This record gives sequence, structure tokens and C-alpha cells, in this order.
Amino acid sequence: MQGIEVSVIIPLYNDRLALQRAMPASIQTLEQVAHGFEILIAEDGSTDGSADLAREWAVKDPRVRHLHADRRLGRGTALSRACVQAQGEILCYYDVDLATDLAHLADVIGAIRAGYDIVTGSRLLPQSDVVRSGGREVASRGYNFLVRIVLGSRLYDHQCGFKAFRRESLLPLLPKVRDGHWFWDTELLVLAQHKGLRVGEVPVHWHEGCGTTVRKNDITAMGTAVLRLWWRLHVAEG
Repeated sequence: MQGIEVSVIIPLYNDRLALQRAMPASIQTLEQVAHGFEILIAEDGSTDGSADLAREWAVKDPRVRHLHADRRLGRGTALSRACVQAQGEILCYYDVDLATDLAHLADVIGAIRAGYDIVTGSRLLPQSDVVRSGGREVASRGYNFLVRIVLGSRLYDHQCGFKAFRRESLLPLLPKVRDGHWFWDTELLVLAQHKGLRVGEVPVHWHEGCGTTVRKNDITAMGTAVLRLWWRLHVAEG
């Protein structure tokens, strides 16, 4: 097998139809932008047949690996587990619904090659092209503003499910990330900035997916998580 430059991680929970679309598109894109790649399907205790489809892909294509969990670990925990097992020098992940245009893989991979440690897609830069409901737009801007003000982040969008990492920079950070679900992204990006890593963001074309699993209680929990991380960084570990 050709050496692996890029490992793509696709978190998956009960979204078989989205995976059917995502896999061919991912392979086609990666064949064009990566010097050798693997795809890790981080399947998190699915019960809708997603595990069977992920297993089928792993059998028919040696570049695909299926990481199965018998019980649901949580999105963040599943991502961390996959990152540790990935073999590429550059690790990427994106949501299985392909809400972010895969054309931007070239952008984030190129930024890591150019020297960045972490690069995240951003729906909130002036050049971004975003289609989503007004309510979600307001919630996203409010949340990210809170993160910037309370946690001192320089980024504008912390939760876009489209990121790339330099493997050697990411792995030492993972044990410090405590959240196992949706706050994983924000916590990781804030900790990386506190460590002095080179973290950037790129504008993306993003279209709201119909299969999102974010709930109102997740938003409330994430607001609480922002305050908890502030306490940890400035008081408990200050």
C-alpha cells in the first residue's frame, strides 16, 4: 500500500444513507488531493445498519478502516479514539452529511502542509458561503461570540465539522481534552491556542444538513462547558 499522508476520519452514528453518499465522494476527492490516504469510519454504536455498511466498505477497499463501538461513546470520544489509531501525518475529520463542500479538503490539507498545526473550516468569515436557518445562524454566532469573549479565542467558528491537524501536534493535546461530545471541537481549539500552536481557519461553502443530531440541551450544556473551561484554565490550573 502507498504510504499514508492523510487520514480522514468520518464520525458516524445512525446515518447509513449519508455514509452511502459520503464514501464515494470522499475517495474521489482524496485521490486528487492526498499523497496516499486512509479513511477511518468512526462508527459510534449505530443501530440502523450503519455498522454493516461501514464494514462492507472496509472489506472492499483496503484504504478504508471501520472503527466500531459496541455502545455509544460520544462524538468527541469516538473522534479522539480514531485520531490515536490514524496513521497519516495529516489528520482530517468532517461530518458524514458533507455539509461542508469537500473541495475545501485541499485548503485545509494545504494549510497543514504550509506549517499550521490545526486548521478549521469557518462558516462565519466574510468569504464564507452558508445556507442554514435563521435560528441556527443566531445560535451559532452567539455561541462563538461567547467563546471568543470568555475563553479568549481568536477564531470565529469553533464548531464547524471540518478540521485538519498535524498529527504530531494533535496527539499530545488529546489527553487534555475532557469533553466527550459536542464541546470537543471548542475545547481542543482553545487548548491548542493556549499552548501556542499555530491555529487557523478557512472560509467554507456550507449547507445545513438534514441529519444533524444537535439538540437544545446540547446548546445549554455547551454554554455551561464554556464557563467550566474558563474556570479550569484561569482558576483551577491558573
